[in-house]
Amino acid sequence: MSRIERRIAKVSAELEAMAREEELLRGELSFHRSLHEDASRDAAVYDTPIERENAYETRKDVTNFERALADLEARRARLLEKRDALLDRMGR
Repeated sequence: MSRIERRIAKVSAELEAMAREEELLRGELSFHRSLHEDASRDAAVYDTPIERENAYETRKDVTNFERALADLEARRARLLEKRDALLDRMGR
């Protein structure tokens, strides 16, 4: 196996790991969005400081998971570009 082939295999393995990580992140994001919807509804209905704080905290969780997912997507895009460049060097 050539050096380029090993690098392509490594990038492909990283992409597979990212796909699993993305699946987990999407599941967590969905869960936290659901929690936030419930907390926001409770804050609107009960309008107490604790309910508003809970809604604020759950919104932060959603934002953090959205950011993590966006970061993962950006890393994946860079890896795909790297893999394409390596494939081009091999002459596809």
